[in-house]
Amino acid sequence: QVELVESGGGLVQPGGSLRLSCAASGSISRMFVTWYRRAPGSSREFVAQILANGEVSYDGSVKGRFTISRDNARNTVYLQMNSLKVEDTAVYYCTSENVPWGPGTQVTVSS
Repeated sequence: QVELVESGGGLVQPGGSLRLSCAASGSISRMFVTWYRRAPGSSREFVAQILANGEVSYDGSVKGRFTISRDNARNTVYLQMNSLKVEDTAVYYCTSENVPWGPGTQVTVSS
């Protein structure tokens, strides 16, 4: 069973950028990967998804600011986050079908 591990979170000022990584323990070439996030006091919400064929989709709140991409040779999916806002503060998770949730990576946007 493939496992996914998130990394790359941190503290950034509003307007800043971060790149999150989702590293797989095995091949992801045939997998779709989805990023979710959970803000304090809120339920987990969809952020972005990339299919095995490279097709992408985004939640409206991040479209135009976030970019999801994949590097199958490195078994890694990335989430480039630009123009970050305070409301992007959350724990970010990546997952796929039949893959257990990982610990996530904390993103804090604050001045």
